[in-house]
Amino acid sequence: MGYRDITFDENSVFLVGGGAGFIGSNLCEALIDMGYTVRCLDDLSTGKYENIEPLTGNERFTFIKGDIRDLDTCKKAMEGVDYVLNQAAWGSVPRSIEMPLLYEEINIRGTLNMMEAARVCGVKKFVYASSSSVYGDSTELPKKEGGEGKVLSPYALTKKVDEEYGRLYKELYGLDTYGLRYFNVFGRRQDPDGMYAAVIPKFIRQLLHGEVPTINGDGMQSRDFTYIDNVIEANLRACRASGEAAGQAFNIGAGGRLFLIDIYKHLCEALGKDVKPNFGPPRRGDVRDSNADISKAKELLGYDPEFDFEKGIGLAIDWYKEYLG
Repeated sequence: MGYRDITFDENSVFLVGGGAGFIGSNLCEALIDMGYTVRCLDDLSTGKYENIEPLTGNERFTFIKGDIRDLDTCKKAMEGVDYVLNQAAWGSVPRSIEMPLLYEEINIRGTLNMMEAARVCGVKKFVYASSSSVYGDSTELPKKEGGEGKVLSPYALTKKVDEEYGRLYKELYGLDTYGLRYFNVFGRRQDPDGMYAAVIPKFIRQLLHGEVPTINGDGMQSRDFTYIDNVIEANLRACRASGEAAGQAFNIGAGGRLFLIDIYKHLCEALGKDVKPNFGPPRRGDVRDSNADISKAKELLGYDPEFDFEKGIGLAIDWYKEYLG
């Protein structure tokens, strides 16, 4: 199915919070390609201007450099907006353990500012990024909405709080909110650098540069790796969903389960490398196993992911080969 069959009124205006980040910039690009008007709000603390620079020459695209911790900034960015796709947040479980106060400021207060601005400005739909980390120490597989455990990191807690505010803003104020629990998203423009880089782009960069990657833990932890185009689809489907589905959170994954060591072997094979990895200690706060039950998103949002892991990773590897030279 994919997202290219999803249509809106031709005069629709979208605001992408965190639009210069990995997921946000892909949303901006897709919406511009589809012919809509897009505003990108980002303070560039983790997003990169280079991610959206190719769009800046388009008259339907506007970049607003601003911080979601400032309510007035959020309100100004949201004037005349129909749909909000809020990806603005700080990611990384390990970093949140080091900086819990900053995560509270950005991921909770910042998201609340965006919801409040959307309410005041009469936005039709408010779609926001949540995370599979809200399942915490639950051992149930696959992960199903309603089966959450005890959260294991400040990052996970911020997303759990965001979901509660999303529910309240629907129940108390009538704002149609939709929380998308992303499961290990990967694809073009995901940052391969830095100590908090996601595992797939980090491994690809290290292998291409002749370095020996380190796997945290024994490599038998499992993940539901989800290609970026599936996430674009989920955001746009949520914008078209009924108000009856609002105020809830939805698993957004591919519905598969892959072991980290097998991912590593696949990347080595695809890149023509034969490198034995190092193994380090497990990361604090990490969920051991992750696999999404996406039946609720399919039923209530019409979500039907087009890309399985094999199809997505091939496209991602091709992009990184070109990007990393």
